[in-house]
Amino acid sequence: MGQKLRIVLVAALWVTVAVGVLKVGRAAAGSGEAGLAEAPARVQQEGVQEGEANLSVEQRVDKIFAAYDNTRSPGCSLGVIQDGEFVLKRGYGMGNLEFGAPLSPESVFRIGSTSKQFTAASIVLLAEEGKLSLDDDVRQYIHELPEFDPPVTIRQLVHHTSGYRDYLTLMDLAGKRDADYYTDEDLLEMLSRQRQLNFMPSSRYTYSNTGYWLLSQLVKRTSGLSLREFAAEKIFEPLGMENTHFHDDHTEIVPNRAYGYAPTEDGGYVISMTTLPMIGDGGVFTTVEDLFHWDQNFYGPAIGGPEFLEQMLTRGVLNDGEVLDYAFGLGHGTYRGLKTVSHGGSFVGFRAEMVRFPDERFTVICLCNRGDANPTRLSYAVADVYLEERLEPVVDTGGDDEAAAGEEDTEGKPFVPKPEELAELVGDYYSEELDVTYALRVEGQGLALESGLASELSGSSGIIFAPVEADVVKYRFLTLRFQRDSAGRVSGFELDAGRVTNLSFTRLP
Repeated sequence: MGQKLRIVLVAALWVTVAVGVLKVGRAAAGSGEAGLAEAPARVQQEGVQEGEANLSVEQRVDKIFAAYDNTRSPGCSLGVIQDGEFVLKRGYGMGNLEFGAPLSPESVFRIGSTSKQFTAASIVLLAEEGKLSLDDDVRQYIHELPEFDPPVTIRQLVHHTSGYRDYLTLMDLAGKRDADYYTDEDLLEMLSRQRQLNFMPSSRYTYSNTGYWLLSQLVKRTSGLSLREFAAEKIFEPLGMENTHFHDDHTEIVPNRAYGYAPTEDGGYVISMTTLPMIGDGGVFTTVEDLFHWDQNFYGPAIGGPEFLEQMLTRGVLNDGEVLDYAFGLGHGTYRGLKTVSHGGSFVGFRAEMVRFPDERFTVICLCNRGDANPTRLSYAVADVYLEERLEPVVDTGGDDEAAAGEEDTEGKPFVPKPEELAELVGDYYSEELDVTYALRVEGQGLALESGLASELSGSSGIIFAPVEADVVKYRFLTLRFQRDSAGRVSGFELDAGRVTNLSFTRLP
């Protein structure tokens, strides 16, 4: 009846969640292939500072990346495009620490969710070819999915308004890690077991990697080509992106590949990669040099034509008429008064950002191979240098921290259930949707999830869920809402976890 999940494994989910907080229209927090990070309100410390007046533009940019510019750590590759040509392209840090290979504009990076624009572009091209319609029911092509009323459309997958639960979060909750291996078939089988959506389609926006993975399956089922093959034939090869592909085989040798790394507590690094073959929500391997060609297609399209570009920039709309910032794998925004079009990416040891200022014909591409990098912030710091004469002045709101520190704590006393009330929640609970069993026991004044894999994770004390009200316990982003039958006995609970809500668990005898 499935495996018992050790709560320590779930803890990894919350690390991922912290990396991938998004906000577009009505935002949601989540995990995994993250993207579309908000532009920082200001990058004050990265602008012109005392002593920089005599530095060249290039020297000021080098200063932004100074902490990465050494032979002892991974780092970032940078490309700055102005009026159709590179005005700067550099590598800072190492692409492979074992072999001492430095990063360069030709280094090949995994770019996480920055890949989504290429998936969306493939769907737009298929719609132009008449192979599908954006308003088709997804189940018309992927019949294995459960039926919902109203049905989910392809357009809703594109704009993250489908309501589908995020598959990376589902797999985390089922005990799978980014380092584990599972297949497209395993994933589709998991999705076929889902009995609910997070919300009614187009009633909300919640970023979902499931939607873009399903788009990759739609490409295959409507064109007869895998997304990798289709994007190569229709996008990458026509644009001359010779070192770009959707990476669907983790055993494949990729020349000039940058390895992904995660920092350790002692100041070192460990390799942080994945064996997962899923593409669509992420999976593109590319270079700063190649992304130049994609950027230029938005000014003089070599593929798709004007209608293609217009569709790529078309924003999603909710049922209530609210217009989202999210378009087709691209997010609209503003930074210090200037319009932007961008998308970030974050997966395992890679971080990416590509932000275009269309009215200025200016783009920053920042690809990093270290999990602690913030390429969004770095990219806007670079924009501060090049566009300083066009950007609106930074408004320092000052004093916010002091004001917040002086606010009175209005939170009430913690909810403390009676021991017998907490004891009623103890038991084994099974989720058909995850095919996993959670075992709960009392730990102090809270509930702990017992281990089904203790021998593999010895030494961990687990995570304690704190009661927040009657029959509700919470740990960070994880909430369990217990249900009772007509006789008042606990019969199960529903679980909420960021990009996954209302997962049903039934109490076992």
